[in-house]
Amino acid sequence: MTATFSYHKSQVIQALRYHFIAKMEIRIMIILVNVFALFSLILYIMGKITPVAFILNAFLWFGLMISFWFILPFFVYSKAETFKHSFTMYFDENDFTLEHEKGKRSWPYSALKTFKETPLFFFLYFDSRSFLLVPKEGFRDHEEVVKLRHLLGSRLKS
Repeated sequence: MTATFSYHKSQVIQALRYHFIAKMEIRIMIILVNVFALFSLILYIMGKITPVAFILNAFLWFGLMISFWFILPFFVYSKAETFKHSFTMYFDENDFTLEHEKGKRSWPYSALKTFKETPLFFFLYFDSRSFLLVPKEGFRDHEEVVKLRHLLGSRLKS
């Protein structure tokens, strides 16, 4: 199977959001901050805390949500040179190859820790921080996407 693709900024930003929100430690932190925000709202309604304390908590909540939803994905996108190039990927039975105008690199499937699938991308994880984004639109048709899904499923855990 072959996929030829370049990245679209809006799609990559959404994929990076998914990547960050899917991390367990970030999900736990967001849940705890939301519980804290609800708790401070209840305390404010009961008159136990001042409006200044409630407003400060609201600004902290907004700051956290804005940073995970906008700032962090845009920062990673702007720093990564990878998303500004075109690539071709080849998927064989034993390995996969990423090719670029400056060269190519092959990996056995054993180099991957796991994979995840979203409506627009396959995330191929080497570890919890490094991954390849493979856009589904880079494949010729839906059949190739299904074949890759089965190939990755037989080689890795999702």
